[in-house]
Amino acid sequence: MNDKLTIICRCEDITKEQIHECLEKGFTNYEDLKRQLRVGMGPCQGQTCSELIQREIAIFLGKKYEEISIQKTRPLITGVKLKSINEGTKDES
Repeated sequence: MNDKLTIICRCEDITKEQIHECLEKGFTNYEDLKRQLRVGMGPCQGQTCSELIQREIAIFLGKKYEEISIQKTRPLITGVKLKSINEGTKDES
């Protein structure tokens, strides 16, 4: 497979090649990659890419998959009703 064409994070369109470029620059954990590439920050919040990224980090570092920590989950503090958002837009006019 061509690393340039292999999408790892579908939400942010991040390729396997981009992941490897960051790993080679020394960004060797999930949080570093998240800050550099926004992986795991799209609509799925890493549900589809976190395991793939974890595997790529393990291979790059020569470690076992289980040794690589995954991203920190930061849930929303409180929900916002769409009605409130809609009403807020009327106040800004």
